Amino acid sequence: MTLQSLLVVSAALFGIGVYGALSQQTFVMIMMGLELMLNGAMLAAVALWAMSTAGAPKGQLLTVIVMTVMAVEAALGFALVIGIYRIRKADMTEKLKRLRG
Repeated sequence: MTLQSLLVVSAALFGIGVYGALSQQTFVMIMMGLELMLNGAMLAAVALWAMSTAGAPKGQLLTVIVMTVMAVEAALGFALVIGIYRIRKADMTEKLKRLRG
């Protein structure tokens, strides 16, 4: 697979993630859009490192760090969604008039 095709796939993932994050109203779908955006950026970084440095381990280490950050972000995000749902019974962004109080 060439670098250009990998970058096109990563740009498509990032674009789908942006659309998903901006067009959806439920918290879970917004978080899924953010995860797709991170996956697209991570794929681009891995493709650039794999094609330019012949698979140097520095790119792989950064990918593992980004995947760890993604897991923490997902866990915290879902904890916040569950907390908001328990308190306000709101699962969509439109149902929240304000977040304080």
